[in-house]
Amino acid sequence: MNKPELLAPAGNMDSLRAALHFGADAVYGGMHRFGLRAFAGNFSPEELREAVARCHDAGARFYLTLNVFPYDDELADLAETARFARETGVDAAIVSDLGAICTLRGQVPDLPLHVSTQASTVNHVAAAHYRELGCERVILAREMSLERIAALRRQVPADLELETFVHGASCVAWSGRCLLSAELTGRSGNRGACAQPCRWNWSLSEEKRPGEYLPIEEDDRGTYLLSARDLNAMPILPELVAAGVSSLKIEGRMKTEYYVATVTAAYRRALDLLCGEGEEAFRAALPALMDELRACSHRAWDTGFLQGGRPAGGAEGFSQTREYVARAVSCAAPGEPARYLLKNRFHRGDPLELLTPAGPVSFRAPAFLRESTGETLDTLGIAGEIIRMALPAAVSEGDLLRGPVRNHREG
Repeated sequence: MNKPELLAPAGNMDSLRAALHFGADAVYGGMHRFGLRAFAGNFSPEELREAVARCHDAGARFYLTLNVFPYDDELADLAETARFARETGVDAAIVSDLGAICTLRGQVPDLPLHVSTQASTVNHVAAAHYRELGCERVILAREMSLERIAALRRQVPADLELETFVHGASCVAWSGRCLLSAELTGRSGNRGACAQPCRWNWSLSEEKRPGEYLPIEEDDRGTYLLSARDLNAMPILPELVAAGVSSLKIEGRMKTEYYVATVTAAYRRALDLLCGEGEEAFRAALPALMDELRACSHRAWDTGFLQGGRPAGGAEGFSQTREYVARAVSCAAPGEPARYLLKNRFHRGDPLELLTPAGPVSFRAPAFLRESTGETLDTLGIAGEIIRMALPAAVSEGDLLRGPVRNHREG
């Protein structure tokens, strides 16, 4: 079975580091202009050089998001940004607009182009046209079913790569082309500044009863009828791979490094099992893989349009089963102390897990050393502190510690 590329988000350097450590074949991220995630951390020119170098050192690729819809007065700056990106070694630019494609093809001809999902590509004629324009990859619209993806794959040239999303937040609008944020807040999602009003809590009012508001309650947390569920294609990964997709994309440039690490690690293990040991091994591991995905914050999820149509119902808030505790900043053999950057409080005796690229390792938290004072402690809740702790497993720099979700107001 052909193994597709695993493509992870990198909203900042921490997320990029996590994506690479946990097995991404490629990452995608933006600079401070021309991407559709204006409020992600994004990369400065100097940071972009470092990000690309980190990826290449790890044997991975970096794709730059230039997928804003540019006005005429922005095309020259877009081309200049693309030239700089190519000089840094960026492996491809992700673009949405036909004018941007033509501009970059003419002015930066050696920069590979990937057509963004914002272009709403749903048929082989459009995909083939993008290839004729010199694009190497098309990121399909999220409204495509497995059957339609497979049919499109058969009708386009073999050298045109197809990419699709497999996990993360989804938009209620067609391929993300929503005007709700622009209308209500003046921040356009098509310019990278979406305020996500579809995630707000809404109520109804009746014309003859001014001032009376009726919440459209689904549960005790309110309603999210305008808000799409998250996408989770893990259960149908064999069918998606069999459809001939070249790259599987995780959404999440606004997410934390813990989210990126957890989801990337789960899909890395899934793909390695499926394309190495076969579907039977993947199916046997599926319950554990789904449990891994529940460990980080997510809305209610489904398989989106991949199985032919979205189920009814909105996304009813967030949940997660484990909490980010610390990141290893040094290596250690089993039983030897490693250094950790503390993120959240934990207590001696808590059931913790060390998340490694090979999977999680469970143990009970021992006492640890606070590096700044040299004192041995049973608990500490100051983010940014360096602690030293010996675990029963080998630790690599970049491994994460996670533990029970707790109410921090109660300590």
